[in-house]
Amino acid sequence: MSVPNPPEPIPGARLLFSLDPAVSHLNHGSFGAVPIGVQRAQQRLRDEMEANPLRFFTQGLVDRIAHTRRHLAGFLGADPDGSALVGNTTTGVAVVLQSMDLKAGDEVLSTDHGYGAVSLAIQRECRRTGAVSRVLPIPLAATDEQIVQSIRAGLRPGRTRLLVVDQLTSATAKLFPTAAIVGVAREHGVPVLVDAAHAPGMLSTPVAGIGADFWVGNLHKWAYAPRGTALLAVAPQWRERIEPLVVSWEQESGFPARLEWQATLDYTPWLAAPAGLFTMRSLGVDRVRAHNAALAAYGQRVVGDALGVAPAELPDPGGPGVALRLIPLPAGTGTTIDAARALQARIGERLAAEVAVMSWNGRGWLRLTGQVYNAADEYERLGARLPALLAQR
Repeated sequence: MSVPNPPEPIPGARLLFSLDPAVSHLNHGSFGAVPIGVQRAQQRLRDEMEANPLRFFTQGLVDRIAHTRRHLAGFLGADPDGSALVGNTTTGVAVVLQSMDLKAGDEVLSTDHGYGAVSLAIQRECRRTGAVSRVLPIPLAATDEQIVQSIRAGLRPGRTRLLVVDQLTSATAKLFPTAAIVGVAREHGVPVLVDAAHAPGMLSTPVAGIGADFWVGNLHKWAYAPRGTALLAVAPQWRERIEPLVVSWEQESGFPARLEWQATLDYTPWLAAPAGLFTMRSLGVDRVRAHNAALAAYGQRVVGDALGVAPAELPDPGGPGVALRLIPLPAGTGTTIDAARALQARIGERLAAEVAVMSWNGRGWLRLTGQVYNAADEYERLGARLPALLAQR
């Protein structure tokens, strides 16, 4: 089966970024890339802060943060009054976990598609409280119905105090049927925390219609915000129970101010985040999403074909707007976290291509992304050179 044609480039999009042109940046999902205009907006805010720090922090900053939160929450389909800005998704997860008041005998249920740092956070909170962490295996090829049924069977009403699921998984680039999962959990009285690190900017209004008790996603991955910008959305019944990891002067103001105000934190990433949404809207939000997803699919097919992977063996993320794609690596390659990291570094150094290499369920996977600054020939060059690199054991 022939490889489909790549999407047409979005004119001028590459020039919006300051990325090194000598490197193929095919791993937007890990740390994102901040457009030049957003970098400049943040620098103007830094200049303002340094020109008069006392005025910046004491005159109107809380209101500016709230205004920014309302703008970002609206883009995501979240309730602005039920949301709080946090540094990143793992920070939001930690906030929720320590606000759950877990006790010995309680259980936190997650899946084997979960992000590594989130799994570590769950394990730490369980050690601290005496609760138990249980991980539910979900096959990569599982359908939405099979995922929902597996989670339904895995819940233990009365014992499962929290279910943690991904909206779009980092390790496996799989779109989970989040709304249906939340519905099943609600039937059993189990609250749900949705790890949506990759959803903002990639999925349309990813908070709306899900009904999760907690939802947290990064805007610095796919929504062009400066790094350190994420939104935690909390259902009404939980808001007064949410406590910050560090108490500061807005503690008595309640949620969300008690969570957002962290003394001398650098708030310029949050305040500059709307400039990222402006950039995306200028290019056309739907256009960007469609382009990125189509380009990632093209790259998956090109590199997969170069590695001898049949199209039927290439994982399908299950969503037309998903700009993350996986390619299985040859057997025995990148099967551990250390081996995957070493291979990722070798590809970066020798092929001048930044990719993600994932180890999941004892197999190595190459994860590629598509972004407006990428071009078809970057994936073609990777496909042409990668087999020889992998042959060098």
